[in-house]
Amino acid sequence: MKINDRLKDYILDSIAEGVVTVDKNFRINFFNRAAEKIMGYGREEVIGQFCKNVFKSDRCYVDCPISSALQSQKNVFDFESDIESKEGQRVPIKLNAAVLYNGENIPTGGIISFRDITELEKMRKSIEKVTDFHGVIGHSKKMKDIFNLIDEIKDSDASVLIQGKSGTGKEIIADAVQKTSSRKNKPYIKVNVSVFPPHLLASELFGHVKGAFTDAIRDRKGRFELADGGTIFLDEVAEMPLQMQLQLLRVLQEGTFERVGESTTRHVDVRVIAATNRNIEKALKEEIFREDLYYRLNVIPITVPPLRERMEDLVPLVKYFIRRFSILYKKEITDIEDGAMDILMYHEWPGNVRELENVIEYAFVRCNGSIITSQKLPAQIREKFKASISLNKYYSCDDEPERMKILNILNKNKWNKTKAADELGIGRTTLWRKMKRLQIAN
Repeated sequence: MKINDRLKDYILDSIAEGVVTVDKNFRINFFNRAAEKIMGYGREEVIGQFCKNVFKSDRCYVDCPISSALQSQKNVFDFESDIESKEGQRVPIKLNAAVLYNGENIPTGGIISFRDITELEKMRKSIEKVTDFHGVIGHSKKMKDIFNLIDEIKDSDASVLIQGKSGTGKEIIADAVQKTSSRKNKPYIKVNVSVFPPHLLASELFGHVKGAFTDAIRDRKGRFELADGGTIFLDEVAEMPLQMQLQLLRVLQEGTFERVGESTTRHVDVRVIAATNRNIEKALKEEIFREDLYYRLNVIPITVPPLRERMEDLVPLVKYFIRRFSILYKKEITDIEDGAMDILMYHEWPGNVRELENVIEYAFVRCNGSIITSQKLPAQIREKFKASISLNKYYSCDDEPERMKILNILNKNKWNKTKAADELGIGRTTLWRKMKRLQIAN
């Protein structure tokens, strides 16, 4: 072995995450110490083995991350799955996957890094019991309206179309729809249709027969067959090519399809939940999304609001992420200082809940005490806050009637902000922001 190779192996053995590399035939050729610890195997036991025979995950057959990375030429991030340890225990993991290339930029295999999230899963289940709705956090009226709608459709098998900006939590809403449905104990298959090239998407969704194309070495079931009797979640459905949209429409209308390379008609009973962050009206006008498919999917529409439109949920979301990361990073961080919360309240959150999660994780990594301070937040957010404060340092005389109205109602309710907000017909967070802008002492 070359010295450089030894150094690479030493570095990979030193990191806390499990690292496994495979060749183009999916045989394991590297297995670091963290992977040994998580899975219970010695590397000499797994080198040369097919990765699916070691990991023994359902994802190996349905949604292999290395296969997805190879097919899409895109890295896979934060992919949740579970594997089987040497002792036969199921271990939940979160992984990243990427393609390995040689010096001539030719794919030679793949690399997976993963971490054990057993404790995180325990925490998630315990927190889910106290969250607002099947793992979804939302105190705002808009979110409560969504919860009510999901509860009302729990006995229906009608298609659901979830719309919302990227990062708003559309997949979590889809999970809540599935968890409350009559099919909750049946298969639940998720597919992000945007990660597959058009020529492979039909095979992924509907399967193929041996010899249908170059790499079709055996018959394979598609996602719809695997979801038969249950539910399928089609994320980024508006990215689907027009020809595939026609095939999806047929499944929705008739419950039938053919595998790629086969003329035999197959039948499935699948409830479809779809999601998109595209502007559907624009997509329809541009004729990149079929109108008949839209109406078939949009039987029950759900629109998830951006975080800036439900700022009442920011505080409970922050507390949730603090509890979550305290377990993940094994840090005793229990709270966030008021000054840091002020900064978060002023931010517009273009990346929505996902951006908030990333910000809290960033602060967690940097924080050494028990409370997150404003200095641990990302610099760009702190700078925007300073600029915002500078621009709004003084309120104008035009704001004086609103200021006096809020002061009178606060005094009437003995400065109980919840009661004052209710009387004003606004959320508590909205009241808080108005008080800041109008320089009303908190």
